[in-house]
Amino acid sequence: ATAAPQRGIIAGGVAITPQSPGLRERIWWGAGTRATGQWAAEQGMNLMSSTLLSEDTGVPLDVLQAEQIQLFRDGWAAAGHAWEPRVSVSRSIIPIIDDESEMYFGIRSQIEGKDQVGQVGGEKWRFGRSYIGSPERLIEELGADTAIAAADTLLVTIPSQLGVDFNLRSLAAIKEIGEALG
Repeated sequence: ATAAPQRGIIAGGVAITPQSPGLRERIWWGAGTRATGQWAAEQGMNLMSSTLLSEDTGVPLDVLQAEQIQLFRDGWAAAGHAWEPRVSVSRSIIPIIDDESEMYFGIRSQIEGKDQVGQVGGEKWRFGRSYIGSPERLIEELGADTAIAAADTLLVTIPSQLGVDFNLRSLAAIKEIGEALG
């Protein structure tokens, strides 16, 4: 599909039907690099940055994503789009709030508490850490995350295999953490 603002989003010269007013403002691009974040801005799409980037410059993921977000915002301003974009980042957040969460994830906080760098298809990729710890610790660590500060939306991933009750307790704690962060 190509974009023609005066005609809406079109594919092969035919407009998408049925028409959906405001569709352009609801399209998100999951950018895996700083360059594709800038490209998304040029195309007029919201930016979604996940828990990994398919590039590595030796800086932590949050710093790399903050650079991606700034390049996106600069590209957006240069493109002169008439509306304000949204930017989201994703984080894996597991609060340790009881014996069960400690049993399942306590030791992982020592292992997964930092970024990882790996090779995918011969390229270096940076994988973001999992945020695992007490609510107080998570408030401190998430509050220092530069990409979260630069974004306007935080998408949270939690493990789903432990059932509804476990997830409800985790989400209640994450809600309180979010309120403390503002």
